Amino acid sequence: MFDLLGEILETMRRNKLRTFLTGFAVAWGIFMLIVLLAMGNGLQNGVKSNMRNQATNTMYLNPGWTSMPYKGLRANRRIRFDNRTVDFVRKNVPEVDALTGYIWRSTTSVSYGEEYGTWMLEAAMPEVAEIMNFEIVKGRFLNDIDEAQQRKVAVIGKATEETLFVNGEDPLGKYIVIDGIAFQVIGVWDTPWSPNNNPSISIPFSVGNKLYNRGWGVSGIEFTIRPGAVTTIEEGDALEKRVREVLGPYLGFDPTDRSAMYIWNNAKGSLEMQNVFSYLEIFLWVIGFASLMAGLVGVANIMLVTVKERTREIGIRKALGASPWSIIKSVIIEAVFITSVAGYLGIMAGVGIMEVVARQIGSVGSDSGGYNGQGMTMFKDPTVGLGIVFSALLLLVVCGVVAGLIPSLRATRIKPIEAMRAD
Repeated sequence: MFDLLGEILETMRRNKLRTFLTGFAVAWGIFMLIVLLAMGNGLQNGVKSNMRNQATNTMYLNPGWTSMPYKGLRANRRIRFDNRTVDFVRKNVPEVDALTGYIWRSTTSVSYGEEYGTWMLEAAMPEVAEIMNFEIVKGRFLNDIDEAQQRKVAVIGKATEETLFVNGEDPLGKYIVIDGIAFQVIGVWDTPWSPNNNPSISIPFSVGNKLYNRGWGVSGIEFTIRPGAVTTIEEGDALEKRVREVLGPYLGFDPTDRSAMYIWNNAKGSLEMQNVFSYLEIFLWVIGFASLMAGLVGVANIMLVTVKERTREIGIRKALGASPWSIIKSVIIEAVFITSVAGYLGIMAGVGIMEVVARQIGSVGSDSGGYNGQGMTMFKDPTVGLGIVFSALLLLVVCGVVAGLIPSLRATRIKPIEAMRAD
């Protein structure tokens, strides 16, 4: 075995450039495969991370302005949601699971003692916790009793806590003043998901209605879709159409007037995103596999050239009684040796590069907004599973065997006298 390995190394030493170029082609192929798949995973992980704090099966309704007349009503009318609209959607759209109305106030003055600030406030129903997947870090979220009894309680964002309650003071049970009215803090949530990384404050929907809108001017309605109701993009489009057909006559606008009510269909968007990532993954696999095959073609070519150069040597060995297996074995082991070593180096380079990229992205993310370094990002954790890495290496070895087997079989069929006459 040592003699055979020495023979292979000597052959490679005599053909340094050719061996290097072949090994580089193999290493580059698997390097590109790993990098491409890791980049695709990083993009997919980044998008999923941005959506992690919101259910992916949601639909948001926002009132707009009509662009066409409807049953004698003029165009350019403002559509408004109210409390009855919220109840109407809950009762007349069977796909609704959890639902909440929203009242938004973008600049709300909040104070505690001598500390104060201006934040975004939302009045929402308890079901918003299910819709937005809030992470409560202290206390609890709003519940049905708070809503029914119109309790003046509030859940605040973590950054709001850090601003108002200095020196580590526990906010639970304390009273903060929101627009001149005292609210008791019952919970704290972590809000890395919120727009522009701004902290927010949540109070019961019934309280917000009473204080700010007197039942009118609901900013929007959001609900999760019942599991199994939307499984395809076509079903998502059909649900949008059905919601417009239900609310159009009720609110007085043409169901085909898309500007009268804006719909953000997150369920359909998630399905579209899944399709995009599926196509992207297939594309990256094709490109990476093509790069890998280019390297393996190089191995096959060098094996053909090697056998051709050693034709006379093979003829002499056969004349001296060498078995066909010994000739096949030497060529196959050389091919496997080149592909294994080059493939391993390509894997190490690919994994190493992506580890550096992952750490760099993590470092940038920690320094670029977001709470606790959890800001919005389009790229996260660009890694490839060990299964894929070892499968690619196994594929290289198998292809290396095939690349060496074909020319070696041809070599065993050459008669010794013809081999020794070869140039």
